[in-house]
Amino acid sequence: MKPWAAKLLSRAGIRGLLLALLLPGIILLLLVDSWNDYRTLADMTKEAYDNGLLEPALVLESSVEIDDGGKLQVHTPVYAQALLESRAGLRKYFRIDEIDPPAPAGSADVPATGQPLLGMPELPYPPAWPGASGDPVFYDVDYRNEPVRAVALVRDLYHRGLHRQVLVIVAESTGLRVAAEEHAWKQEFLRDARMLLLVVVLVWLGVAWALRPLLRLRNEVTMRSPRNLTPLDASAVPTEVVPLVEAVNHHMARHRDMVAEQDQFLDDASHQLRTPVAIAMTQAQYALRESDPARVRESLHAIVVQLTRARRLTEQLLTLAHADRDDGACRSDAPAVQVDLHALAREVVLQYLPLAHEKSHDLGLADGGDDGRQAAGTAAPPVVVRGQEAELQEVLSNLLHNAINYCPAGSRITVAVGRDAGYGWVSVRDNGPGLAPALRERAFARFDRAGMESRSGNGSGLGLAIARAYARRNGGDVHLADGDPNPGGGVGLCATLRVPLAG
Repeated sequence: MKPWAAKLLSRAGIRGLLLALLLPGIILLLLVDSWNDYRTLADMTKEAYDNGLLEPALVLESSVEIDDGGKLQVHTPVYAQALLESRAGLRKYFRIDEIDPPAPAGSADVPATGQPLLGMPELPYPPAWPGASGDPVFYDVDYRNEPVRAVALVRDLYHRGLHRQVLVIVAESTGLRVAAEEHAWKQEFLRDARMLLLVVVLVWLGVAWALRPLLRLRNEVTMRSPRNLTPLDASAVPTEVVPLVEAVNHHMARHRDMVAEQDQFLDDASHQLRTPVAIAMTQAQYALRESDPARVRESLHAIVVQLTRARRLTEQLLTLAHADRDDGACRSDAPAVQVDLHALAREVVLQYLPLAHEKSHDLGLADGGDDGRQAAGTAAPPVVVRGQEAELQEVLSNLLHNAINYCPAGSRITVAVGRDAGYGWVSVRDNGPGLAPALRERAFARFDRAGMESRSGNGSGLGLAIARAYARRNGGDVHLADGDPNPGGGVGLCATLRVPLAG
């Protein structure tokens, strides 16, 4: 979702957002519909009033005759007079003129004036002359300072060779017409307003009803204890919200697993730390009781060994806790940088050369492109990856420390660097006792030494767990495979760090 959309939704809520999306369209549709209805009703009203206006005009037209003397006579019936009577809000006017000479059939010109026979002689003529077929002409005009609607008819009379032409005009004020149209418009507006109000109420109530399951879900979550990580019930929420609930359940499951791992980690860590501390305490008590300086010195040496082991274990526990912070790949206080694995390998090999010599190991650095070893510190083509240099150094340090720690004296340990298939890699290969393939994945478990307990008493089973955790934080991984052949006829172990190449 766009940031502006999320901000709008957080401020207006679902109800406000739906109303903001729906109301403009609904209002536009209602306006168009109201305008169409109004125009239809106005046309119907106009047609009804025009028909009512045409009726007395037709009566007056039929009441004009030619007498025996050849003169025009108007015999207005009583019902015509009733039709022409004015009443409140509706004033009627009429005019009957003889057109002399008669206008020719199909004439477009309006005669200037005629001979008044009856009615109001100042009532205006129509703007267009009525047709000879008797079709009326309706027009709007001002008369006596008010707007009126008028109809004009032309009738041709023939008697004994005489031709007479009569123009009949009937007009009425438009007050009732306007009032009827205004009333219709007000009714249409009220009807649309009621419809709009009903839509708003339905949307408001509909959203409130649809959100009730979410409110129950919220109450269920807020009433839970902090350690209650059981899945939420997704059966009582709307279908559109089910993916959200499932995502929350998935996150809770991951958090539940993380809490279980942390609890197990704390149990294992407390057990591992308790042992060297207890041994050191025993040695200290023994030294306090011993009077022989040589025996006291032996006890102090044993205490130093246990404290060294406890310090190493504490450092590994803190490192593993940092590596297990699963807040995204390659997260650290420092930004990711380009790291040359050759330079990193040389630095770590130089760091561990004294320890390797102390244990009579043959430690060397080789180029992954060939099988030849090279002296530590010599130049080699760079293998550049992108990651946290300190974390990658920690990975390689743990792999090399494990090889030195678990290999017997006189073993051969080779660190090699290379690249393939978009990855840079560093391998630590030895010809020690190795590790059975069935135990290699188990070796990455915390505090699990995977059958190597008898080889050394100094390990804690955390080195490979730390190495894999840091490798995965940098987008890579650590794998175990066969190493070099050993004097016993078996093979040693090869631990390889693989990290994506930079760029």
